[in-house]
Amino acid sequence: EDEGSVSIGGDGGDKRQKDEGQDAHHKEEESNRPESAVKRSKSSSACKVFFGFLAAVACGILYAAYLSAYHDRKFWFSTRQELEREITFQGGSGVYYYYYKHMLTVPSFERGFYELTLDNRTISGQTINAVERLSLYPELITSYIYRVTDSQDFVEPIYFYVGAVFGLQAVYVTALFVCSWVMSGTWVAGMLAVAWYVINRPDTTKVDFAIPLRDNWALPYFSCQVAALTGFLSNNISSATEMFCYLTMSVTTFTFLLVWEHSHYVLFIQALCLFLLDSFDLVPPRKMADIQKVYLTSLFPVYLCQFQNPALLSSPLLGLLIGSVLAQYFQVELAAPSHQSSVKLHTTGVYFITNFLMCQESFQTPSQDLFLRLTQASVLPFYLLVLTVCLLSTLQTIYRRLSGQPMKTNIRLEDGRIGEQPEVIYHVFHTLLFGGLTLLFDGMKYLWTPYVCMFTAFGVCSPDLWMTVFKWLKLKSIHPVVLSLILSTAVPTIIGFSLWREYCPRVLAELSDVQEFYNPDTVELINWIKSQAPVAAVFAGSPQLLGTVKLCSGSAVTSLPLYSDINLLRRTEDTYQVYAMRSAEDIYKILTSQKTNYVIIEDSICNELSLNKGCRIKDLLDISNGHVSLDKIYSFSKHGRFCHEIKMNYSPYTNYFTRVFWNRSYHVYKVNTVISFQY
Repeated sequence: EDEGSVSIGGDGGDKRQKDEGQDAHHKEEESNRPESAVKRSKSSSACKVFFGFLAAVACGILYAAYLSAYHDRKFWFSTRQELEREITFQGGSGVYYYYYKHMLTVPSFERGFYELTLDNRTISGQTINAVERLSLYPELITSYIYRVTDSQDFVEPIYFYVGAVFGLQAVYVTALFVCSWVMSGTWVAGMLAVAWYVINRPDTTKVDFAIPLRDNWALPYFSCQVAALTGFLSNNISSATEMFCYLTMSVTTFTFLLVWEHSHYVLFIQALCLFLLDSFDLVPPRKMADIQKVYLTSLFPVYLCQFQNPALLSSPLLGLLIGSVLAQYFQVELAAPSHQSSVKLHTTGVYFITNFLMCQESFQTPSQDLFLRLTQASVLPFYLLVLTVCLLSTLQTIYRRLSGQPMKTNIRLEDGRIGEQPEVIYHVFHTLLFGGLTLLFDGMKYLWTPYVCMFTAFGVCSPDLWMTVFKWLKLKSIHPVVLSLILSTAVPTIIGFSLWREYCPRVLAELSDVQEFYNPDTVELINWIKSQAPVAAVFAGSPQLLGTVKLCSGSAVTSLPLYSDINLLRRTEDTYQVYAMRSAEDIYKILTSQKTNYVIIEDSICNELSLNKGCRIKDLLDISNGHVSLDKIYSFSKHGRFCHEIKMNYSPYTNYFTRVFWNRSYHVYKVNTVISFQY
C-alpha cells in the first residue's frame, strides 16, 4: 500500500530500506554536483534570504506607520492638548502611563524605582509595590531609554511611549512573517500572513483600543519566541542557526514572562504542545531538554525580578516542567497539573467578584461575528483546509511512531509527508489548543487569530501541503510535484489579488475618514479635580474611571482596574455599592473606611441598559446583597438605589454627602467629615 495514502497502515521493512536507499542516492547526487553549481545555489539562497528579510522588515515598518497614522486620525492626537491625549488611553489603561510620567519627573531613575516599590500615593490607606502589582517593567525600561537618550530634546514623552508600543507591533508582524516564511520556504507566505493580520486587526490586537495594556507590550515578544521555536524545531537548519534560535528563545521567553502577569499561563499551553510532541517522540530529546532549560532559566530570574512572585512558583508551567523532567529521569507516568491555580479568584465564594469577572468581555464566548469576519476575509475556509491536511498527516506520523518506525529527518517534496516536520506538528497542536480556548473565551482570540493568519498563509504557500494531498489522491495524470509547485504559487497569488482588490481601499479609507473621539464630560471632570479638589484628596468610583483620574490628576484612588488582584477586587465591590440598594449610612461607612473624600457616580452605570441584564453592575450587586434572588424575584429592601436617591437631595443623604460637581455624565459628592442631621 502506498505510504502516502489516507489509509495509515504499516509500511514494512522493505519500504524503509527503499527510503534509506533513496536518501543515500540523493546525498550522493548532492556530493557529485559541480562546485560552480553549488556556489550558484548558495548565492541564490543568500539572495532569497536577503530579499525575504528586507520584505519582512518593510512589512513591519509599514504596519507601524499605518498604526501611527490611524491613531492620529482617530483621536486627532497631534492637535489635542496633553489632558485630552491622556484620556484617549481607554479602559482604565492610562494608570500605566501615569507611572511612566512619574519616572520622568523624579530626579533620578533609582529614586523613581524606589518610590514605585513603596507607593503610598496611589491606593488610599495602602502602601503597595507598584512594580510588582502592575507589572511596570515596560514603563521602567521605556522611561530609562527616554532619559539616557536625551529624547526630551526632540520628542514629547507621550509620543515616545506610543511609538514604543507601535514599534513592538512592527516586531510582532515581522515575527509572524518570518515564522510563516520559515515553515513554507517562501516569503510570499509571510506577506500573505501580514495582510490577513492587518485585515483582521479587530480580532488580532487590542492596540486600537488601549495602547498601554500589558498584552500590547508582551505579545510581540511571544511572537518572536514562537518564530524562534519554529526554527529551532526544524530539522533542516545549521548548528549556528540553531544556536541563534536558542538564544532568541531565551531572551524573548524571559522578557515575555517579565512584562505580563498572565504570560506563564500562555507558556503553559505552549509547553503542553511540546509535551505532546515529546510524548510521541516526534522531536529529538536533546531539543526538548534545551527548550525546558529555556523555560526554567527564564522562570527563576523573573521570579526574582518580580519580587518573589508566588504565582510563578505555583504556576502550571512550572508544574508541567517538573513533571516532564521527573518522567524523563525516572521513566514514570506523571499526570500534567490541572488549571486550578488559574481560577483561584473563582474559589473565594464571593458571588459578586466571581460573576463580575465572568461578565468581562474577555471571558464571554465569542460571537458568530468573529467567524463571519474571518470567513469574509477568506482566512477561515483556507485555515480549515490547511488544518485538516496537516492534522491527518500528523496522525499518520504518530501512527508510524507508535508502530516503531523512525521519523525521516531529510524529507523531500516528493515524499508528501508534511506531518513529519516537527515545526508543523507543533503548530497543529498550538492552533488546536488555543482555538479550543477561543471557543470558550473571547479574549483568547488575540492569542489564536494571529497564528491562524500565519498558519493558513504557510499552508497555502507550501508545496509540501499540496504534495501531501496529491499523494493521498494518488494523482497520476499530472506529475504531482509540478502541480504542487504550481498551486503553491497560484493559490496565494489569487488570494493576494483578491484581498488587494477588496480590502486595500478599506484600509486606505480608514486613514482618510474624519473620525472624532472627544469626551467633553470627562475632560470637564478632570479639569475640576485638578483645579478644585485638594491635592491629597482620595476619590472613589469605577476602576476604569479611577485609572483615568489617577493618570490625569495624580490623586489617590480607592481601587484600580486590575482584575488579577483579589484585594483590589474586594475594594472594587465595596466602592460599587453606591449603585446598590443600600442606605446612606452604609455607604458612608464603606467610603470612610477607605478614607474616601469624594465619590464619583456615573450615570452610565446607574442607568445602564443592557440586553444581558445579569451582567449589569447593579444586578450583580442586588443578587450579591440578597435584594434580588437568582430567579429575579425581589426580596425585601427598605432602601432605594443609592445612586438614584442621592440625586434627590433630601435627608439623610444630604447629612452624609454634599454634591460639589455635576454634568451630563458624572455627579461628584464630597464625603462629609462632620455629619449634619437636617430633616
